[in-house]
Amino acid sequence: MLRLFVGIPMPEAVVERLSSLAHGLPGARWVPPENYHLTLRFLGEIDEGTAHDVDEALDLVTGPSFPLTLSGLGSFGSGHKQHALWAGLVDSDPLLHLQAKVESALVRSGQPPEQRKYSPHVTLAYLTDTPPAKLANYMGANGLFQAGPFTVDRYCLYESVLGKSGATYHILQEYPLGGWGV
Repeated sequence: MLRLFVGIPMPEAVVERLSSLAHGLPGARWVPPENYHLTLRFLGEIDEGTAHDVDEALDLVTGPSFPLTLSGLGSFGSGHKQHALWAGLVDSDPLLHLQAKVESALVRSGQPPEQRKYSPHVTLAYLTDTPPAKLANYMGANGLFQAGPFTVDRYCLYESVLGKSGATYHILQEYPLGGWGV
């Protein structure tokens, strides 16, 4: 079984900017810089045959490259139950269009539809018992974070391999953007 997701890799300059944020927050388990990405769709555990079907479906999804800018910080959860810190994005219709096309292709390939509303972000840290006041201070001090614009010229099928020190991500396939296709 393979644990897969579809995402957009971050360019090196953006990785450097994001990694500069990885300090000064108690209870944060920082995402390794090589794992920064923008998820388009999480697939979970699937067998190799299904992965092949997914690859074939994603190979048909094309579109133009587009600019993207990361902006601001946020968190998932509330109060003492906040569990993830993330960098947000400037609203991007081309990103939402690409995500919708990826979702449609995956459903056509036999994947169940995603039930959650798409919330584009780049996860920076997972939080455990981070005091809400410390998180609020951290986000206040770094809330004007911005990186980009950068050009999104591809998206990728990733494998997530779980290990003792967390997950590592491997790109299995890249799908270039720049054309107008499906």
